[in-house]
Amino acid sequence: MENDKCDLILPNGVKEKRILEIDGYIIKYHANNNTIWLKGKVENGQPTGYWEWFRPDGIIKRSGYFENGEPVGEWITYDSKGEKYKTAHKK
Repeated sequence: MENDKCDLILPNGVKEKRILEIDGYIIKYHANNNTIWLKGKVENGQPTGYWEWFRPDGIIKRSGYFENGEPVGEWITYDSKGEKYKTAHKK
């Protein structure tokens, strides 16, 4: 596990989000450091496989798949209650 307590202040004063890296999976936290912002796998510096994004309250916001760093297949956007709101298909 790397970067498990990464709270960096960038030169412009913006606080960098905390990031965990576990077996090629990335978990990035909201600025509050309590809830997950995104999680997914990275191979060769590119997102791959299934990814999810979450709101600060922990409710899922979006999910989809990557292949060679490009979005593919079904992508789902969720409403503020975590219910499916919109589905898009990427090539």
